[in-house]
Amino acid sequence: MKSDIKKAVVLGGGTMGAQVAAHLVGQGIEVTLLDIVAKEGDRSAVAKKAVENLKRLKPSPLHLPEHAALIRTGNFDDDWGALKDADWVFEAVVEDLEIKRQLFARVASAVKKTAIVATNTSGLGIDAMSSHLPEDFRRRFLGTHFFNPPRYLKLLETIPGKHTATEVLAAMERFADEVMGKAVVRCKDTPNFIGNRIGSFGMGSVLKEMIDLDLTVEDVDTLTGPAIGRARSATFRTADIAGVDVCVKVSQNLYDAVPNDPFRDVFKVPDFMKAMVERGLLGQKAGAGFYKKEKDDIRTLDWKTLEYRERRKAKFPSLEAAQNVSDLGARLNQVFAGKDKGAQFLWRVLSGTSLYAAGLVPEISDDVISIDRAMEWGYGWGSGPFRLLDMLGVASVAERARAEGRAVPPLVEQLLASGRKRFYETEGSRTTVFGPGGVSPVADRPGVIEVAVQKSRVAPVKKNAGASLVDLGDGVGLVEFHSKMNTLGQDTFSVLSFAAKEGKAHFDALVVGNQAEQFTVGANLMLALLAVQGEEWDEIDLSIRQFQNANMALKYSDLPVVVAPFGMALGGGCEISLHGTRIRFSAETYMGLVEAGVGLLPGGGGCKEMALRAHDRCAGVPEADAFAFVKRAFDLIGFARVSTSGAEALRMFGTPADTLSPHPDRLIADAKQVALGLARAGHRPGRPRTDVPVLGRPAIATFKAGVHNALRGGHISEHDALVATRIATVLCGGDRAPGVASEQHYLDLEREAFLSLLGTPKTLARIQHTLKEGKPLRN
Repeated sequence: MKSDIKKAVVLGGGTMGAQVAAHLVGQGIEVTLLDIVAKEGDRSAVAKKAVENLKRLKPSPLHLPEHAALIRTGNFDDDWGALKDADWVFEAVVEDLEIKRQLFARVASAVKKTAIVATNTSGLGIDAMSSHLPEDFRRRFLGTHFFNPPRYLKLLETIPGKHTATEVLAAMERFADEVMGKAVVRCKDTPNFIGNRIGSFGMGSVLKEMIDLDLTVEDVDTLTGPAIGRARSATFRTADIAGVDVCVKVSQNLYDAVPNDPFRDVFKVPDFMKAMVERGLLGQKAGAGFYKKEKDDIRTLDWKTLEYRERRKAKFPSLEAAQNVSDLGARLNQVFAGKDKGAQFLWRVLSGTSLYAAGLVPEISDDVISIDRAMEWGYGWGSGPFRLLDMLGVASVAERARAEGRAVPPLVEQLLASGRKRFYETEGSRTTVFGPGGVSPVADRPGVIEVAVQKSRVAPVKKNAGASLVDLGDGVGLVEFHSKMNTLGQDTFSVLSFAAKEGKAHFDALVVGNQAEQFTVGANLMLALLAVQGEEWDEIDLSIRQFQNANMALKYSDLPVVVAPFGMALGGGCEISLHGTRIRFSAETYMGLVEAGVGLLPGGGGCKEMALRAHDRCAGVPEADAFAFVKRAFDLIGFARVSTSGAEALRMFGTPADTLSPHPDRLIADAKQVALGLARAGHRPGRPRTDVPVLGRPAIATFKAGVHNALRGGHISEHDALVATRIATVLCGGDRAPGVASEQHYLDLEREAFLSLLGTPKTLARIQHTLKEGKPLRN
């Protein structure tokens, strides 16, 4: 069955239904959102309100603000006819089995014979939901469990029922992967599937230990976030995003569904959470949950009194002593050796959850990889339970658990009896995994290139502390950044220049990208600050020239260069992207020329490229005013605007030839294919331009007038005005008469303006403040 979903109907405009609708329209799918008939007024008011709410959510579920208008709305009575044309009907109503059964009885008689129908249940049985329906319908029925927020969490669990056709399941999974950008894990039809079964146990363990050890909400989120390799939202911010009522409902359903689970009591919802639901403290959607924003302050719930108070900083000596240990396993084992409550809490929760997961194989999954991926992709765990056991040492965890009188799952005992020490073992470029059926190879994921695996197979062509030139195969090289936070420095510029100039001896095309948490946060501000304090102006000037030269080498390389930004692509990361032959944006790309925030301007060619592109766009519009196009570039740079999605980054910094990858894990492979296509089409490098228009003094005067008015109105500071004037001067080609100039002329202006601003006390104060506080200073 071909995956050919063009039209979708979403049933239910709650948190998940509305946000999945938003994600679908972002991928070009025609979407209709239906909900119950409103009690008064507009009969479709419930669905319309759900769409309006999308505009207010942070982070936004919409890839672009105008996407909200693309979602058609209606109600279950007047607009039920929309189902007859749907390729996919996605149900996301209340988590109640009988309500869902009744709804699907209506759906079965309304949809066409080729439509796929799916439920977004968090854990209700797929067969139980459809047992009363015709067999032909059940062949096209399955579970598709998204994780909240669906735009940002890449996991999709697919759950086939006994009658789900293999080709239907494959078509749905292919659509989810290639169009929606989801990482798919296939689950068995067991209570709460994989993610919520283990996630609910983890949450229950956290709540139990928080109560037993008398910890606060802040204590728990400090312990369960980045310190253990998990998302910053940790436990309770995540619960607020998902919905406190959803967490409670999922746990209650699971408790009822697993009467024979020996750890069933962990799923009992504590009384204070039940009280939260009764009081409407449901999390983000209600404006209050475990956290509540009051004006500019975030207040925390005291779970004992259900009153909000000022946040308190958590302090755990065991955690503080281990915070500089980079290896996660070593860090956690050091914490476990501590005697404070934090050490006790983490040992009990992490060891208990990992061993519980091991005890569920093969009940919920026949392999450990699916369980690890579900927890990593859906819950933001840096390492799934089996990878975590490997890091901690399977034998040492088992030994301590036995000493505490806890049972060790059969799978763990089988692993240790086999002579292996880890679930995952790598020899050379081959990784194997231990499961219920013994040892098996870890297969490559279709359409995904894992750079770490590729480097284990082929040694890098060039490597230093900041970057490597990696062989991706098929004649394509990859410039990979790998400094801390992927900050840019002379090491990075060296590899970029080498790849652009010497790469033809090794490759036919180049990709610039990586698979770290962020593409790059830009230049290393600490090194820049130290250089200024040491009055190393010649070194700073040389570094800027090297960056400019590296970017120009990329732009005019004999090889096509595809830059693949994702996550944060700030400052220099944006400048590198602007100089590629093409940009392949990830769907989640937060790109911006943000230097003005620290009192600088883009110095690596960003101003030059934005000015050049502004004039090129203007040339394509008859009788257009070039100033308006340059003004747009000025606004992007001067206000340090950052895109909120890949679609917005494409609009702000891309060209019509640039493209998007919906799936983050496919980004490098997609960029590789674009690069190969350019090479096969006969890429020809251009030459540095000498015909870039210069608006000169008249345009600068107009910019200065606007800056002066903003200063007089109290909207900007005097230093903001200085920075803005420097930016305008560079974008206009300098304080000279209108005419034309070379790219090098613009680069020289840019470098000189950067150096002059870097020498001012207020810019240095901004840099110091940003490094210390992590946010800009207005001075």
